[in-house]
Amino acid sequence: MYLIVIDDIWDEEPWDKVIRHALIENNMRSRIITTTRIIDVAEHIGGCYRLKPLSKESSEMLFYGRIFGSKDIFPMQFSEVSKKILKKCGGIPLAIITASGLLANKSENIKEWFKVCDSIGSGLGSNHVMDSMRKILLLSYYDLPFHLKTCLLYLSIFPEDYAISKTQLIWRWVAEGFVQQAGDQSLFEIGKSYFNELLNRSLIQPAYMDRDGTPRACRVHDAVLDLVISLSIKEQFITILGDGKHSLESKYQVRWLSLLHNNNTAWPSMKMPKLRSLTIFKPTGVVIDPMTPSISCYHLLRVLDLQGCNVEDLASLGFVGSLTHLRYLGLPSSSTNAKLPVEMGKLRFLQTLDLSKAGVKEMPSSVITGLGGQLMCLRGQNGLGTDLSSDLLENLTSLELLESATVTSKCTAEKLGRMTQLRVLSVIIRLSTPDDEEWSACTNALVESLGKLTRIESLQIHHHRFYPIDLEGSMAEPLENLCRLVCIDLATLLPGWIQPASLPILSYLEIDVRDERREDIKVLGTLSCLRHLVFRVRLAPELQVLERCVVGPDAFPCLVSCEFHVRGGGVVPGIFPRGAMPRLQNFKFSVKPEHFWSGGGSTVDVLVLGHLPSLRSVTVTLGFLHNREDDTIKSVREKLEHEAAAHPNHPLRILFTS
Repeated sequence: MYLIVIDDIWDEEPWDKVIRHALIENNMRSRIITTTRIIDVAEHIGGCYRLKPLSKESSEMLFYGRIFGSKDIFPMQFSEVSKKILKKCGGIPLAIITASGLLANKSENIKEWFKVCDSIGSGLGSNHVMDSMRKILLLSYYDLPFHLKTCLLYLSIFPEDYAISKTQLIWRWVAEGFVQQAGDQSLFEIGKSYFNELLNRSLIQPAYMDRDGTPRACRVHDAVLDLVISLSIKEQFITILGDGKHSLESKYQVRWLSLLHNNNTAWPSMKMPKLRSLTIFKPTGVVIDPMTPSISCYHLLRVLDLQGCNVEDLASLGFVGSLTHLRYLGLPSSSTNAKLPVEMGKLRFLQTLDLSKAGVKEMPSSVITGLGGQLMCLRGQNGLGTDLSSDLLENLTSLELLESATVTSKCTAEKLGRMTQLRVLSVIIRLSTPDDEEWSACTNALVESLGKLTRIESLQIHHHRFYPIDLEGSMAEPLENLCRLVCIDLATLLPGWIQPASLPILSYLEIDVRDERREDIKVLGTLSCLRHLVFRVRLAPELQVLERCVVGPDAFPCLVSCEFHVRGGGVVPGIFPRGAMPRLQNFKFSVKPEHFWSGGGSTVDVLVLGHLPSLRSVTVTLGFLHNREDDTIKSVREKLEHEAAAHPNHPLRILFTS
């Protein structure tokens, strides 16, 4: 028996020639569900169910919630015009979201609401759904300021359903010159505001959310993408090849080219002297030769993204050295030991270098020295990192983002302190032959350098080869802009610089420790802006004592989600007085069942959750031995279920793992 869902079929041919022949017909109650926007296609495939529009109540909840936060607090003077707008939206969620996104920035100007209402075509509930939807989307597009129009049209480069990395997209906007400097803000920060504005207007959709709810990527709805592509082609803004829908005409002056490669896609034979952006998307594992034709003839290129390709040897890409206007370079994976071509040192205007897929373990000095002071974003090899010697760091003082870089010596750690423009830093500590003295000197130098990075907003530190990190030391200055901190596998206790005075606006903290003190929980509870906490204790197996502490009545005032994972003994919050964690919604807790036992094993002592008013979800994971008696598990479950039943929101999910 099977259940298969095939989403968004636009034509009868794929069903007749491919899909229906690939499925087995039997009497096992199997089901196939297809979705389409075209009635004829639905009726041709089989029994057709026409999805009903949202009800009046659901439409109002979606519409008002998007603009005002709740249906209950919208101003009554907007009632009449709102009803007219919702009638034109016809209960279609995308239309409602699009219209509300357009009005979200006009929530106090009723004249603007009537203008929007008059501009939206009628008939969304009739046979002209797509035409009217297009009018709504066009209205949202024309309401954008010029710079956002350009940024939105640029999204037509990416394939359908593609998850577009937020960081990658913003740095591409910067490289293309779409982001304009304003005041003291960095170009990336301005670009991020562009991204958030498109998100708020519902023209892009968030994807791959961080634990704190921040999107790491976005997608473009099919209807929006269709509109954006048609506008891009009409304006000769983007040229797309390889999607089976578009072809290259000789009259085009190609400037932005997107190759959606498949086995039948050929490189364009016509000359493109004004080409300034080239992006290649290709199935994983397919090897192509980017020299066919030679990319080196595109002298005006500002963006070159080859990450969708494979090449035999990165050294064959030496031609990029002739692309003197290049601002953004994404290198492909290589089948050999990846080494950068020395010709890259000629790219003096390069702003972004993405090596995350290239497998480059070391940056040659000739490349970094030649790049000069324009480089603002450097992404090293995913997972393993890319070595940056202390000499190379001398020339990277303009970097704002440095990801997957390895710290290999005390000298390297010290030089990081000179990179005062850094906003995002992700480092891997890796010493060739670490001893206690060398390791301590390196980590102390790292902490001292971190205290000089006053612009840092996101910091991630972990190690290589399972050698734990000791980040004790003092900060020269408080990290007043640090919002996100991740420290994996600390050697000892919570570092002393993790405190409110040093981290005044920290909102996300993920940290592993191998030992813990009772006061550590109290310190974490005083971080007044902390919204998301992941705290792991990896105590030695022979130290199996678990202590509970009572957090203060004012502890964790802004915490929304919290995870405690105990893999040995330690101190965990177990009793929450009234006033503590008032905003906590999601609580995860993993521990061995024997840690719940106290008083010589005669009673069960678990979480007390009654004073957490906002709690919505509690996930308790219990690890146990194969020979654990059933009575233990039963007692733990009963106690947990009692706590959940006593809470007004009845939150509980229990997982057992051996």
